[in-house]
Amino acid sequence: MKDGRIAVTGLGVCTALGHTPEALWEGLSAGRSAGAPIEGFDAEGHISRIAAEIKDFDPSPVLGRKRTRRMARFSQMASYAALQAVAHAGIDLAEQARDRAGVVVGTAAGDYENLEEQHRILMEKGPGNGFPLAVPLIIPNMSSANVGIDLGISGPNLGVATACSSGAHALAMAAMLIRSGAADIMVAGGAEAAIRPLTVNAYGCMGVLTRRNDDPAHASRPFDAGRDGFLIGEGAAMLVLEREEDARRRGADILAYLDGAGMTADAYSIAIPEPDGAAAAAAMTMAMKDAGVGTDGVDYINAHGTSTSANDRTETAAIHRALGADADRVAVSSTKSMLGHTLGAAGAIEAAATVLTLRHQVMPPTINYETPDPECDLDYVPNTAREGRVRAAISNSFGFGGQNCSLLFSSVD
Repeated sequence: MKDGRIAVTGLGVCTALGHTPEALWEGLSAGRSAGAPIEGFDAEGHISRIAAEIKDFDPSPVLGRKRTRRMARFSQMASYAALQAVAHAGIDLAEQARDRAGVVVGTAAGDYENLEEQHRILMEKGPGNGFPLAVPLIIPNMSSANVGIDLGISGPNLGVATACSSGAHALAMAAMLIRSGAADIMVAGGAEAAIRPLTVNAYGCMGVLTRRNDDPAHASRPFDAGRDGFLIGEGAAMLVLEREEDARRRGADILAYLDGAGMTADAYSIAIPEPDGAAAAAAMTMAMKDAGVGTDGVDYINAHGTSTSANDRTETAAIHRALGADADRVAVSSTKSMLGHTLGAAGAIEAAATVLTLRHQVMPPTINYETPDPECDLDYVPNTAREGRVRAAISNSFGFGGQNCSLLFSSVD
């Protein structure tokens, strides 16, 4: 990225470990798992019957009851996190030019709850029956559209769908829009609420979900030799991005800098990552080059780390390729071990976790790491958070179809 630094001045989150950055950080640093039996629907008979659900989420006090009823769960989460992030940043958007503030939100799935319900009504009652607002509930870009409505801003407004890298791509695109001069402030991140029968069944049939139904707290185990698939999760995270000079001019508390981004494609498979990790490594290399940071300047990587056999092995190879000899020195952890895999929101939630890592100078652990895998041979910060100097950190996100995005964040000091 060129022409000045992009400052992160606000965070908002809605996760299975808590609905504030403070609660999220407390859970991550304590190594707490959000895994539990699914309660949102009857999961009897499903291959995987566990998830990292948000079980106490009521956005109506923040969004209002009427707004809440007209929004799907993933949109509710996005707006909830966005309003929180703007408040955290201390920005009065009413004082800003409406068309100079924008939104980018990554969502991979959209609203499966209403999709399932409308399909049921169609099959049972026939054509001509259904909810008139079904389409604006279901389509993935409604997360970004609703955030713009709730914040009252009319600058660039984009929905991004790049599978599990959607949230990271949203942040990269938001930073690009600021640098291009198209906006002064961007509220960006990801949201996903896809723990539904159709989705859980589809991922289960694909063979990528964990089957440890009798032990949900230990089911997500990235990089461990006993990993058997990911724990599906849900949530949202939104970050406020602005130019450093603008943030300093208004006396903002700068949390970290988004100094670099790298975006590549495997061009290999719709579902399997490129085995040697060349394209994923290239994304990390691009992010470092963009930020002007060498491999010796990176101290931590928040890994994509899904707890699937192929992904963890490939990401390890990619980190070795990108960082060379420094790969053995850098700490790597997967917060999916605690939060599960939140699909399109993962890149944003993990970006927020990376900002908090830089803020606190503490690296969250990879929990449930018990048996080393010879093909996963990095320092995965096993089981216990670690204090240590973190100057720059990379957050990796890789999606089905081979869509890769690496973000590089730097500490303020």
